[in-house]
Parts: sequence; C-alpha cells; structure tokens
Amino acid sequence: MRDDRLIALYLDMLAAERGASANTLAAYGRDLEDYTAFLAAAGTGLRRADAAVIRAYLQDVHTRGFKASSAARRLSAVRQLHKFLYAEGYRGDDPTGAIEGPKQGRPLPKVLSVAEVDRLIATAHEGIDDEKRPLRERRRAARLACLLELIYATGLRVSELVSLPVAAARTKERFLLVKGKGGKERLVPLTGAARRAMRTWLDLATTGEAADRTSPWLFPADSESGHLTRQAFARELKDLAIAAGLDPARVSPHVLRHAFASHLLQNGADLRIVQELLGHADIATTQIYTHVLDERLKAMVRDLHPLADKG
Repeated sequence: MRDDRLIALYLDMLAAERGASANTLAAYGRDLEDYTAFLAAAGTGLRRADAAVIRAYLQDVHTRGFKASSAARRLSAVRQLHKFLYAEGYRGDDPTGAIEGPKQGRPLPKVLSVAEVDRLIATAHEGIDDEKRPLRERRRAARLACLLELIYATGLRVSELVSLPVAAARTKERFLLVKGKGGKERLVPLTGAARRAMRTWLDLATTGEAADRTSPWLFPADSESGHLTRQAFARELKDLAIAAGLDPARVSPHVLRHAFASHLLQNGADLRIVQELLGHADIATTQIYTHVLDERLKAMVRDLHPLADKG
C-alpha cells in the first residue's frame, strides 16, 4: 500500500475515532506529507523507515529552521502515525519507540460529565417506542441508542463496536468476549441497559420486509465490510449531540470511551481494572486518567485524614 494511502487511513481514523477537526486533520496531513517526501528522497517509505532515518528527518527539520515547538509537533505526528501502522498490522514494529523528543505536556482527554452522557442517551432513545413513527425512523433511533449504550457500558473501541457479531445481542451472558488490537481477547461486562438496547434494536432490525435477517453483523450496512462504518457512527453521534444541546466538537466515539473510563475511576474503580476493560496492553496508556485519581486521592485525604484542615 502506498504511503499516501496509509496516511489517508490514519487521518480517517483520527476523524472517526477521536473527532479531529478539519483544521487538525489538515495540519497532520501537511506534516506527514513533509515526512513521507523526506523518506522518498532517502529511498525508503513508511513500512521500511527505521529509527536512523527518522532521526535524520528530525535533524533536517531543525536545519530548516523550524521552532522547537514545530519540531516537537512533527515528531508527535510521525510517532502517532507509526503507532497506528503498528497497531493496525501494517508494520511489525514501531521505529519511533527509541526516539527521544522534547518533553511536551500530554493533553488531558476530553471528557463528558455523567449528566451530559445521560442527556445523549435519553435523546437517542426518544421515539423508539412510538408506533406512529415510520419503522425506518424507529430502527435508526434504536440502532444509535444501542451503539451509545454499548460504548458507554463497555468502553469498546469504535472499530470493535461497529464490528460486533449479531450473536452478541443474543447472548444470555452478562459479558461480551471482544477481540481487540493484535487479536487479543478480553471480557467486558454488559449493563442491563445495554442488553435491553441490543434486544430492542435486534427486534426492530428483524421486523418488516426490508429487514436484514442474514447478516452476521449486529449493525449491518451497505459498506465494503458489510457492517456500519466508524465514520457513519461518528457522524450520527455529532447530529445526536446537536439534538441534545451539546457542542458536537466535544462528542465523538473516542470521547465516550474516555467517559466510560473516567466515570469508573471517579466512582472508585482500580486503574488496573480499567486498563483491562479498555484493552490497553500497557498501564502507561491508561495513566492519562491519573488526573481523575489525583482528585480522588486529594478528596480522600481532605475528608479522612485526622490532621486534615477542616476549615
């Protein structure tokens, strides 16, 4: 696969899973085009580039007079691209792992409050049971409500969510077996609300002449994969945010995954448990949520320590 196509896939993921804005995508695109142009001049490409050629690129950026902040941004773009290529199986390694860069403060993930998530879910459920509405509209609402209930109940990656098999909705178990990155399997518990939403969606999806009763997917669609695309879900989520009175720039599948993790931690969950539920191979990835733990620990000391200032 050509380098420009790999970059396009990466930007597509940023838009769908992380809700990246058009300006952010354009900036990443420019930085990565500059990087791949350097690789091409060096006689290599994204799948063959090693740490030495990446260091040479960073030196070239420095030689061209870029500010330290701009160089750090370029390195971040390159690093995230190679992590994506490794995670998606386009490379067997990540050559940026051993490359040091300027220490940059990692931004905290966008998080919705519990009340905001409740508002989204309530808005998604509106009209599903109204038999006066056209069946097509009820189906669309039930599918979106099911997607929303599932991602908030399980913290699934959007790619894992949209590719769930139809058997997931028919299980009598209170958990799902999910195959994540690298083919690793993990168990995620199902809430009662998520199980009810799946049953409602499946009942409506298999009702009427236009129902797709043969698809192996829980969310079938007319797409190359045969199931709903992550881009389509992200677009529907933006429309739902507007209907719920929320800023659509703050709402994406990735933000809901963050909300799942943050709200668990706020309510006392252990960081290691959240790591397992999210499917993070390394606890360091989960540690972006330590700000939640910090606030919880401060409150614990304030409320429970015998020498704490109660004034």
